[in-house]
Amino acid sequence: MHLLLVFVGCLGVASSSVFNLHLQANVGELFTFKIEPQLFNWTHQVISEQFRYRPSLQHYPDLPSWMRYMYSHEYHAGFLYGTPPVPAAGKTLNLDVIALNRQNYETRQLVISMFVAHKFITPNVVQMKIDNLNWVHLMDPGRVENLRNIFRKDLWPDSKDDLSVVFMESAINMGGRLPLRPQQREGVIVHVGSFAQFSPRLKELQEEVRPLYKLPSCTYKRTSVQKIFENVGFKLDWCAFKMVGIESPTEVLYHNNHGRVKEQLKEHRHQQLQREQERWLGIPREDVPIRNYIDEFAFAFAIPGMIFAVLVGILSAVLCFQHQKFYDPQSELFFANIFNICEETCAAAPNDSDVDEGSSVHIEYPMSSTVQMVQCSDTKPMQPVTTLKSLKDPNFLLDNTSMRSQSPNNSLYQLDTGASGIYARPKPPPYKGGTLGRNGVDI
Repeated sequence: MHLLLVFVGCLGVASSSVFNLHLQANVGELFTFKIEPQLFNWTHQVISEQFRYRPSLQHYPDLPSWMRYMYSHEYHAGFLYGTPPVPAAGKTLNLDVIALNRQNYETRQLVISMFVAHKFITPNVVQMKIDNLNWVHLMDPGRVENLRNIFRKDLWPDSKDDLSVVFMESAINMGGRLPLRPQQREGVIVHVGSFAQFSPRLKELQEEVRPLYKLPSCTYKRTSVQKIFENVGFKLDWCAFKMVGIESPTEVLYHNNHGRVKEQLKEHRHQQLQREQERWLGIPREDVPIRNYIDEFAFAFAIPGMIFAVLVGILSAVLCFQHQKFYDPQSELFFANIFNICEETCAAAPNDSDVDEGSSVHIEYPMSSTVQMVQCSDTKPMQPVTTLKSLKDPNFLLDNTSMRSQSPNNSLYQLDTGASGIYARPKPPPYKGGTLGRNGVDI
Protein backbone atom coordinates (compact mmCIF):
# COMPACT_ATOMS: atom_id res chain seq x y z
CA MET A 1 0.00 0.00 0.00
CA HIS A 2 2.80 2.40 0.87
CA LEU A 3 4.62 1.58 -2.38
CA LEU A 4 1.45 2.33 -4.32
CA LEU A 5 1.10 5.71 -2.64
CA VAL A 6 4.72 6.55 -3.35
CA PHE A 7 4.25 5.56 -6.99
CA VAL A 8 1.11 7.69 -7.34
CA GLY A 9 2.91 10.59 -5.68
CA CYS A 10 5.79 10.31 -8.14
CA LEU A 11 3.32 10.36 -11.03
CA GLY A 12 1.75 13.50 -9.59
CA VAL A 13 5.11 15.24 -9.33
CA ALA A 14 6.02 14.23 -12.89
CA SER A 15 2.71 15.42 -14.32
CA SER A 16 2.93 18.74 -12.51
CA SER A 17 6.18 19.57 -14.35
CA VAL A 18 4.44 19.50 -17.76
CA PHE A 19 2.64 22.71 -18.76
CA ASN A 20 0.40 23.37 -21.75
CA LEU A 21 -0.06 26.59 -23.71
CA HIS A 22 -2.21 27.48 -26.74
CA LEU A 23 -1.10 30.14 -29.26
CA GLN A 24 -2.11 31.34 -32.70
CA ALA A 25 -0.03 32.58 -35.65
CA ASN A 26 -1.05 34.06 -39.00
CA VAL A 27 0.31 33.19 -42.42
CA GLY A 28 2.62 35.89 -43.79
CA GLU A 29 2.85 37.71 -40.45
CA LEU A 30 5.74 37.68 -37.98
CA PHE A 31 5.18 35.41 -34.98
CA THR A 32 7.14 36.03 -31.77
CA PHE A 33 7.02 34.32 -28.40
CA LYS A 34 9.11 34.89 -25.29
CA ILE A 35 10.19 31.91 -23.18
CA GLU A 36 10.85 32.98 -19.57
CA PRO A 37 11.03 31.25 -16.17
CA GLN A 38 7.49 32.29 -15.22
CA LEU A 39 6.11 29.83 -17.78
CA PHE A 40 7.57 26.98 -15.69
CA ASN A 41 6.59 28.39 -12.30
CA TRP A 42 10.14 29.56 -11.62
CA THR A 43 9.87 33.01 -10.07
CA HIS A 44 13.41 33.92 -9.07
CA GLN A 45 16.93 33.52 -10.36
CA VAL A 46 19.82 32.84 -7.99
CA ILE A 47 22.78 32.60 -10.37
CA SER A 48 23.44 34.31 -13.67
CA GLU A 49 22.05 32.47 -16.69
CA GLN A 50 20.38 29.97 -14.39
CA PHE A 51 17.72 28.76 -16.82
CA ARG A 52 18.23 27.26 -20.27
CA TYR A 53 15.62 26.22 -22.82
CA ARG A 54 15.54 23.83 -25.75
CA PRO A 55 12.47 23.98 -28.03
CA SER A 56 11.71 21.45 -30.77
CA LEU A 57 8.83 20.18 -32.81
CA GLN A 58 7.09 17.34 -31.00
CA HIS A 59 8.61 13.94 -31.94
CA TYR A 60 11.27 15.74 -34.00
CA PRO A 61 14.76 16.92 -33.05
CA ASP A 62 14.42 20.46 -34.43
CA LEU A 63 11.96 23.27 -35.09
CA PRO A 64 9.91 23.84 -38.27
CA SER A 65 11.89 25.25 -41.15
CA TRP A 66 10.27 28.70 -40.89
CA MET A 67 10.75 29.08 -37.12
CA ARG A 68 13.90 30.16 -35.30
CA TYR A 69 14.95 30.13 -31.65
CA MET A 70 17.56 32.42 -30.08
CA TYR A 71 18.54 33.10 -26.50
CA SER A 72 19.13 36.67 -25.33
CA HIS A 73 21.73 37.25 -22.62
CA GLU A 74 20.46 40.81 -22.30
CA TYR A 75 16.91 39.78 -21.39
CA HIS A 76 17.85 36.36 -19.88
CA ALA A 77 15.12 34.72 -21.92
CA GLY A 78 14.63 32.74 -25.10
CA PHE A 79 12.61 33.86 -28.12
CA LEU A 80 10.78 31.95 -30.81
CA TYR A 81 10.09 33.91 -34.00
CA GLY A 82 9.32 33.35 -37.65
CA THR A 83 6.81 33.90 -40.45
CA PRO A 84 4.52 30.95 -41.22
CA PRO A 85 4.31 30.09 -44.95
CA VAL A 86 1.15 29.33 -46.90
CA PRO A 87 1.45 25.49 -46.69
CA ALA A 88 1.31 25.72 -42.87
CA ALA A 89 -2.15 27.35 -42.93
CA GLY A 90 -4.86 25.48 -41.07
CA LYS A 91 -2.42 23.21 -39.24
CA THR A 92 -1.72 22.85 -35.54
CA LEU A 93 1.90 22.55 -34.47
CA ASN A 94 2.90 21.07 -31.12
CA LEU A 95 6.20 22.31 -29.74
CA ASP A 96 8.10 20.81 -26.80
CA VAL A 97 10.13 23.26 -24.71
CA ILE A 98 12.49 21.64 -22.19
CA ALA A 99 13.69 24.00 -19.45
CA LEU A 100 16.78 23.30 -17.34
CA ASN A 101 17.53 24.85 -13.96
CA ARG A 102 21.32 24.94 -13.83
CA GLN A 103 21.38 25.39 -10.07
CA ASN A 104 19.79 22.06 -9.12
CA TYR A 105 19.54 20.47 -12.62
CA GLU A 106 15.77 20.27 -12.48
CA THR A 107 14.00 19.94 -15.82
CA ARG A 108 10.46 20.95 -16.72
CA GLN A 109 8.48 20.69 -19.94
CA LEU A 110 6.18 23.11 -21.71
CA VAL A 111 3.95 21.94 -24.56
CA ILE A 112 2.93 24.76 -26.93
CA SER A 113 -0.01 24.06 -29.19
CA MET A 114 0.08 26.64 -31.99
CA PHE A 115 -2.61 27.00 -34.64
CA VAL A 116 -1.61 28.67 -37.94
CA ALA A 117 -4.50 30.73 -39.27
CA HIS A 118 -4.96 31.41 -42.97
CA LYS A 119 -4.27 34.92 -44.23
CA PHE A 120 -3.46 36.40 -47.62
CA ILE A 121 0.15 37.42 -47.97
CA THR A 122 0.62 41.17 -48.28
CA PRO A 123 1.85 42.04 -51.80
CA ASN A 124 3.46 45.43 -51.00
CA VAL A 125 6.45 45.28 -48.67
CA VAL A 126 8.93 47.89 -47.43
CA GLN A 127 12.35 46.48 -46.58
CA MET A 128 14.73 48.32 -44.24
CA LYS A 129 17.72 47.81 -41.98
CA ILE A 130 17.94 49.40 -38.52
CA ASP A 131 21.56 49.80 -37.42
CA ASN A 132 21.18 50.87 -33.79
CA LEU A 133 19.14 47.84 -32.66
CA ASN A 134 19.60 44.13 -32.22
CA TRP A 135 17.06 41.50 -33.18
CA VAL A 136 15.90 41.10 -29.57
CA HIS A 137 14.92 44.77 -29.31
CA LEU A 138 12.14 44.28 -31.86
CA MET A 139 10.63 41.65 -29.57
CA ASP A 140 9.44 44.59 -27.51
CA PRO A 141 5.83 45.38 -28.56
CA GLY A 142 6.38 49.08 -27.82
CA ARG A 143 9.20 49.43 -30.36
CA VAL A 144 7.23 47.51 -32.98
CA GLU A 145 4.25 49.80 -32.42
CA ASN A 146 6.44 52.91 -32.81
CA LEU A 147 7.78 51.59 -36.09
CA ARG A 148 4.29 50.89 -37.42
CA ASN A 149 3.10 54.35 -36.38
CA ILE A 150 5.79 55.99 -38.53
CA PHE A 151 4.29 54.40 -41.63
CA ARG A 152 0.65 54.59 -40.64
CA LYS A 153 0.76 58.27 -39.67
CA ASP A 154 3.46 59.81 -41.89
CA LEU A 155 4.86 57.70 -44.73
CA TRP A 156 2.05 55.27 -45.60
CA PRO A 157 -1.30 56.46 -44.28
CA ASP A 158 -3.35 54.04 -46.38
CA SER A 159 -1.81 51.07 -44.57
CA LYS A 160 -3.17 51.93 -41.12
CA ASP A 161 -5.77 49.14 -41.28
CA ASP A 162 -3.57 46.14 -42.14
CA LEU A 163 0.07 47.17 -41.73
CA SER A 164 2.05 44.36 -40.10
CA VAL A 165 5.63 43.18 -39.64
CA VAL A 166 6.09 40.32 -42.08
CA PHE A 167 9.77 39.52 -41.50
CA MET A 168 12.50 40.14 -38.93
CA GLU A 169 16.01 38.73 -38.67
CA SER A 170 19.41 39.68 -37.28
CA ALA A 171 21.72 41.34 -39.78
CA ILE A 172 24.47 38.90 -38.78
CA ASN A 173 22.32 35.93 -39.74
CA MET A 174 21.57 37.60 -43.06
CA GLY A 175 25.27 37.86 -43.98
CA GLY A 176 26.25 41.08 -42.24
CA ARG A 177 29.47 41.72 -40.35
CA LEU A 178 29.91 41.93 -36.63
CA PRO A 179 30.64 45.46 -35.38
CA LEU A 180 34.21 46.41 -34.58
CA ARG A 181 33.32 47.30 -31.00
CA PRO A 182 31.19 44.96 -28.90
CA GLN A 183 29.27 47.95 -27.53
CA GLN A 184 27.81 48.65 -30.96
CA ARG A 185 24.58 47.07 -32.16
CA GLU A 186 24.56 44.29 -34.73
CA GLY A 187 21.61 45.61 -36.72
CA VAL A 188 18.30 44.04 -37.66
CA ILE A 189 16.47 43.52 -40.96
CA VAL A 190 12.74 44.40 -40.85
CA HIS A 191 10.01 44.07 -43.48
CA VAL A 192 6.60 45.69 -43.11
CA GLY A 193 3.79 44.96 -45.55
CA SER A 194 0.27 45.92 -46.44
CA PHE A 195 -2.35 45.51 -49.16
CA ALA A 196 -2.44 49.28 -49.62
CA GLN A 197 -0.78 50.94 -52.58
CA PHE A 198 2.50 52.72 -51.94
CA SER A 199 2.02 56.37 -51.09
CA PRO A 200 3.59 59.17 -53.15
CA ARG A 201 5.87 60.04 -50.24
CA LEU A 202 7.27 56.49 -50.16
CA LYS A 203 7.87 56.62 -53.91
CA GLU A 204 9.74 59.92 -53.55
CA LEU A 205 11.82 58.43 -50.75
CA GLN A 206 12.74 55.45 -52.90
CA GLU A 207 13.84 57.71 -55.75
CA GLU A 208 15.88 59.68 -53.24
CA VAL A 209 17.84 56.64 -52.02
CA ARG A 210 17.98 54.77 -55.35
CA PRO A 211 21.51 56.06 -56.22
CA LEU A 212 22.73 54.48 -52.96
CA TYR A 213 21.79 50.92 -53.93
CA LYS A 214 25.20 50.27 -55.46
CA LEU A 215 26.87 50.88 -52.08
CA PRO A 216 27.03 48.11 -49.43
CA SER A 217 26.33 50.45 -46.50
CA CYS A 218 25.71 54.15 -46.04
CA THR A 219 24.91 55.19 -42.49
CA TYR A 220 26.24 58.68 -43.21
CA LYS A 221 23.48 59.55 -45.69
CA ARG A 222 20.69 61.81 -44.48
CA THR A 223 17.29 61.84 -46.11
CA SER A 224 14.22 64.01 -45.92
CA VAL A 225 12.58 61.64 -43.40
CA GLN A 226 15.67 61.13 -41.24
CA LYS A 227 14.23 63.04 -38.28
CA ILE A 228 11.01 61.05 -38.26
CA PHE A 229 12.87 57.79 -37.57
CA GLU A 230 15.44 59.27 -35.19
CA ASN A 231 12.80 60.84 -32.99
CA VAL A 232 11.53 57.38 -32.01
CA GLY A 233 15.00 55.82 -31.76
CA PHE A 234 15.59 54.25 -35.20
CA LYS A 235 18.70 54.85 -37.31
CA LEU A 236 18.28 53.37 -40.76
CA ASP A 237 20.81 52.23 -43.32
CA TRP A 238 19.36 53.93 -46.37
CA CYS A 239 21.27 51.70 -48.76
CA ALA A 240 18.99 48.85 -47.64
CA PHE A 241 15.72 50.76 -47.88
CA LYS A 242 13.66 49.26 -50.72
CA MET A 243 10.02 48.87 -51.70
CA VAL A 244 8.84 45.63 -53.30
CA GLY A 245 5.29 44.97 -54.49
CA ILE A 246 2.75 45.17 -57.29
CA GLU A 247 1.31 48.45 -58.49
CA SER A 248 -2.44 47.86 -58.19
CA PRO A 249 -5.32 49.99 -56.93
CA THR A 250 -6.07 49.58 -53.27
CA GLU A 251 -9.79 48.86 -53.81
CA VAL A 252 -8.94 45.96 -56.16
CA LEU A 253 -6.52 44.40 -53.69
CA TYR A 254 -9.09 44.46 -50.93
CA HIS A 255 -11.57 42.41 -52.99
CA ASN A 256 -10.36 38.83 -52.73
CA ASN A 257 -12.84 37.60 -55.37
CA HIS A 258 -11.14 39.57 -58.12
CA GLY A 259 -9.63 37.26 -60.77
CA ARG A 260 -6.23 38.90 -60.98
CA VAL A 261 -5.64 38.82 -57.25
CA LYS A 262 -6.68 35.19 -57.07
CA GLU A 263 -4.33 34.24 -59.87
CA GLN A 264 -1.43 36.02 -58.21
CA LEU A 265 -2.13 34.44 -54.85
CA LYS A 266 -2.53 31.01 -56.43
CA GLU A 267 0.76 31.34 -58.27
CA HIS A 268 2.51 32.53 -55.15
CA ARG A 269 1.02 29.64 -53.15
CA HIS A 270 2.18 27.17 -55.81
CA GLN A 271 5.73 28.54 -55.68
CA GLN A 272 5.75 28.33 -51.89
CA LEU A 273 4.55 24.73 -52.06
CA GLN A 274 7.29 23.81 -54.53
CA ARG A 275 9.93 25.32 -52.27
CA GLU A 276 8.56 23.39 -49.31
CA GLN A 277 8.60 20.13 -51.26
CA GLU A 278 12.17 20.65 -52.39
CA ARG A 279 13.29 21.37 -48.84
CA TRP A 280 14.57 18.48 -46.77
CA LEU A 281 12.18 17.31 -44.07
CA GLY A 282 13.39 15.57 -40.95
CA ILE A 283 12.22 12.18 -39.75
CA PRO A 284 10.77 11.35 -36.32
CA ARG A 285 13.03 9.92 -33.67
CA GLU A 286 11.28 6.55 -33.64
CA ASP A 287 11.97 6.17 -37.39
CA VAL A 288 15.71 6.63 -36.99
CA PRO A 289 17.40 3.22 -37.56
CA ILE A 290 19.31 1.73 -34.64
CA ARG A 291 22.83 0.63 -35.38
CA ASN A 292 23.69 -3.00 -34.47
CA TYR A 293 27.18 -2.97 -33.00
CA ILE A 294 27.28 -6.77 -32.56
CA ASP A 295 27.37 -7.29 -36.32
CA GLU A 296 29.98 -4.56 -36.65
CA PHE A 297 32.30 -6.26 -34.15
CA ALA A 298 31.65 -9.68 -35.70
CA PHE A 299 32.72 -8.50 -39.13
CA ALA A 300 35.63 -6.54 -37.69
CA PHE A 301 37.17 -9.38 -35.65
CA ALA A 302 35.72 -12.71 -36.87
CA ILE A 303 36.86 -12.53 -40.50
CA PRO A 304 40.46 -11.40 -39.75
CA GLY A 305 40.60 -14.00 -36.95
CA MET A 306 39.61 -16.81 -39.31
CA ILE A 307 42.20 -15.74 -41.87
CA PHE A 308 44.87 -15.61 -39.14
CA ALA A 309 43.91 -19.10 -37.89
CA VAL A 310 44.16 -20.58 -41.41
CA LEU A 311 47.59 -19.04 -41.93
CA VAL A 312 48.80 -20.33 -38.55
CA GLY A 313 47.54 -23.83 -39.41
CA ILE A 314 49.33 -23.86 -42.76
CA LEU A 315 52.58 -22.67 -41.18
CA SER A 316 52.32 -25.26 -38.39
CA ALA A 317 51.73 -28.06 -40.90
CA VAL A 318 54.77 -27.02 -42.89
CA LEU A 319 57.01 -26.88 -39.81
CA CYS A 320 55.69 -30.12 -38.26
CA PHE A 321 55.60 -32.45 -41.28
CA GLN A 322 58.41 -31.07 -43.42
CA HIS A 323 61.14 -30.54 -40.82
CA GLN A 324 62.85 -33.87 -41.67
CA LYS A 325 63.90 -32.52 -45.04
CA PHE A 326 65.76 -29.69 -43.40
CA TYR A 327 68.14 -32.04 -41.54
CA ASP A 328 71.76 -32.04 -42.86
CA PRO A 329 74.26 -34.31 -41.05
CA GLN A 330 77.32 -32.49 -42.38
CA SER A 331 75.96 -29.14 -41.23
CA GLU A 332 75.18 -30.57 -37.80
CA LEU A 333 78.72 -31.98 -37.51
CA PHE A 334 80.23 -28.70 -38.64
CA PHE A 335 78.31 -26.63 -36.08
CA ALA A 336 79.11 -29.19 -33.36
CA ASN A 337 82.87 -28.92 -33.97
CA ILE A 338 83.07 -25.25 -34.96
CA PHE A 339 84.90 -24.39 -31.72
CA ASN A 340 87.39 -27.29 -32.14
CA ILE A 341 88.80 -26.24 -35.51
CA CYS A 342 91.94 -24.77 -33.94
CA GLU A 343 92.70 -27.95 -31.96
CA GLU A 344 95.49 -30.06 -33.49
CA THR A 345 95.12 -33.78 -33.39
CA CYS A 346 97.10 -36.29 -35.26
CA ALA A 347 96.31 -39.81 -36.17
CA ALA A 348 98.64 -42.70 -35.41
CA ALA A 349 101.72 -43.00 -37.67
CA PRO A 350 101.57 -45.81 -40.29
CA ASN A 351 103.57 -49.00 -39.85
CA ASP A 352 106.97 -49.57 -41.56
CA SER A 353 105.57 -52.36 -43.60
CA ASP A 354 102.86 -50.17 -45.02
CA VAL A 355 105.28 -47.54 -46.29
CA ASP A 356 108.04 -48.12 -48.76
CA GLU A 357 111.28 -46.17 -48.82
CA GLY A 358 111.30 -43.08 -50.94
CA SER A 359 107.50 -42.94 -51.19
CA SER A 360 105.27 -40.14 -50.03
CA VAL A 361 102.27 -40.84 -47.84
CA HIS A 362 99.35 -38.49 -47.27
CA ILE A 363 97.50 -39.07 -44.03
CA GLU A 364 93.91 -37.89 -43.66
CA TYR A 365 92.93 -36.59 -40.25
CA PRO A 366 89.52 -36.45 -38.72
CA MET A 367 87.26 -33.49 -39.50
CA SER A 368 87.56 -32.22 -36.00
CA SER A 369 91.34 -31.62 -36.34
CA THR A 370 93.38 -29.55 -38.71
CA VAL A 371 94.12 -31.42 -41.94
CA GLN A 372 97.90 -31.57 -42.53
CA MET A 373 100.22 -33.15 -45.08
CA VAL A 374 103.09 -35.34 -43.98
CA GLN A 375 105.90 -36.13 -46.39
CA CYS A 376 108.29 -39.05 -45.90
CA SER A 377 111.71 -38.75 -47.45
CA ASP A 378 114.96 -40.70 -47.28
CA THR A 379 117.09 -37.66 -47.80
CA LYS A 380 119.93 -36.83 -45.54
CA PRO A 381 119.19 -35.37 -42.17
CA MET A 382 120.88 -32.09 -42.91
CA GLN A 383 119.12 -31.68 -46.26
CA PRO A 384 116.07 -29.43 -46.10
CA VAL A 385 112.75 -31.05 -46.75
CA THR A 386 109.46 -29.72 -47.97
CA THR A 387 107.63 -27.69 -45.37
CA LEU A 388 104.34 -29.10 -44.19
CA LYS A 389 101.44 -26.71 -44.26
CA SER A 390 98.01 -26.68 -42.88
CA LEU A 391 94.97 -26.36 -45.10
CA LYS A 392 93.74 -23.56 -42.90
CA ASP A 393 97.05 -21.67 -43.19
CA PRO A 394 96.54 -18.47 -45.23
CA ASN A 395 100.10 -18.89 -46.66
CA PHE A 396 99.38 -22.35 -47.97
CA LEU A 397 100.21 -21.43 -51.54
CA LEU A 398 103.52 -19.78 -50.67
CA ASP A 399 106.71 -21.63 -51.41
CA ASN A 400 108.74 -23.45 -48.75
CA THR A 401 111.59 -21.00 -48.86
CA SER A 402 109.42 -18.07 -47.85
CA MET A 403 107.86 -20.15 -45.11
CA ARG A 404 111.23 -21.08 -43.74
CA SER A 405 112.47 -17.54 -43.91
CA GLN A 406 109.58 -16.33 -41.76
CA SER A 407 110.33 -18.82 -38.97
CA PRO A 408 113.15 -17.88 -36.62
CA ASN A 409 114.06 -21.58 -36.23
CA ASN A 410 113.90 -24.53 -38.50
CA SER A 411 110.22 -25.36 -38.79
CA LEU A 412 111.05 -29.10 -39.16
CA TYR A 413 112.52 -31.56 -36.80
CA GLN A 414 113.66 -35.07 -37.63
CA LEU A 415 112.33 -38.15 -36.10
CA ASP A 416 114.44 -41.26 -36.33
CA THR A 417 112.27 -44.30 -36.74
CA GLY A 418 114.90 -46.76 -37.88
CA ALA A 419 115.06 -48.15 -41.32
CA SER A 420 111.65 -46.91 -42.34
CA GLY A 421 112.93 -43.39 -42.95
CA ILE A 422 112.64 -40.00 -41.43
CA TYR A 423 109.22 -38.54 -40.67
CA ALA A 424 109.05 -34.78 -40.55
CA ARG A 425 106.50 -32.90 -38.45
CA PRO A 426 106.22 -29.11 -38.10
CA LYS A 427 107.24 -27.56 -34.90
CA PRO A 428 104.78 -25.37 -33.02
CA PRO A 429 105.09 -21.64 -33.66
CA PRO A 430 107.40 -19.65 -31.37
CA TYR A 431 105.95 -18.09 -28.29
CA LYS A 432 105.35 -14.37 -28.83
CA GLY A 433 103.57 -13.44 -25.68
CA GLY A 434 100.05 -14.35 -24.80
CA THR A 435 97.07 -12.06 -25.02
CA LEU A 436 93.87 -12.55 -23.17
CA GLY A 437 90.87 -13.21 -25.32
CA ARG A 438 87.28 -12.24 -24.63
CA ASN A 439 86.74 -15.21 -22.26
CA GLY A 440 90.04 -14.73 -20.43
CA VAL A 441 91.97 -17.48 -22.31
CA ASP A 442 95.44 -16.99 -23.80
CA ILE A 443 95.37 -16.86 -27.58
